[in-house]
Amino acid sequence: MDEKITLSNLMDAKQAGRKIAAVSCYDYTTARLVARAGVEMILVGDSAAQVLLGYENTLPVTMDFMVTITAAVRRAAPNVCLVADMPFLSYQTSIADAVCNAGRFFQETGVQIVKIEATAAHLDVVKAISDAGMAVMAHIGIRPQQIAKLGKLKAEGTTAGLALELVDLSKKMVSAGASSLLLEGTAREVSKIITDMSPVPVISCGSGPDCDGQILIISDILGLDGTPKPKFSKSFAQLDKPILQAVEAFAEAIHSGRYPSDEQCYHIKPGQLEKLTAMLTDLH
Repeated sequence: MDEKITLSNLMDAKQAGRKIAAVSCYDYTTARLVARAGVEMILVGDSAAQVLLGYENTLPVTMDFMVTITAAVRRAAPNVCLVADMPFLSYQTSIADAVCNAGRFFQETGVQIVKIEATAAHLDVVKAISDAGMAVMAHIGIRPQQIAKLGKLKAEGTTAGLALELVDLSKKMVSAGASSLLLEGTAREVSKIITDMSPVPVISCGSGPDCDGQILIISDILGLDGTPKPKFSKSFAQLDKPILQAVEAFAEAIHSGRYPSDEQCYHIKPGQLEKLTAMLTDLH
């Protein structure tokens, strides 16, 4: 991609009915490949806590960590629309904290959008960040940062009453200033209603094909993780086996002495070995 993809481009895609491809990834090397693949959006998600660091949930990652990896992804993918996840306690403590922490992402990483897991209690946070001149993606439906409170996450919008609450929340988020929405784990029928009503792009994370775009985590796309996946996840490759085979071949080559070969070594300049030998002899 030669030109930077902006929120305006995503709005154009929504209006034209063109689907938006988004990927969650967390490091420079992977992000370079993702950007070359032609996706419009990369989300540096707090799911890095699980995918990169091995935690049980998303709660342990800090602002400093998220800023560091988001900046790395931006260096790798300068032209994608880059979204950064606001981690747990970066926006819940106060509106001032929320605006300052969002500002760190914009100042230090070059993101175009920050994402917050939003309930009705966060409408003032969305408004404050938006009023400060920063684009906000409101993440509604399943909200993984609520795991400590809920104990278990389940599909959202599966009854008429819950669906109506979610539709109403989506409208309030946009009215508060949300520039886009992410719907996670929401009933397909409800996601379609929200998408059809919404004037801003709606990205689905396990919320059906009727949203304006779709997002998956890179390790799920590549089939890198052998743990159980959510119902909506899909692997487009199975790279566990070839990666394992490559590392096994590397280890075997070392154990057998076949790696490294002489061609893979640096050598002293011609004539210098004799001089070194003489120098060592003189030392003795």
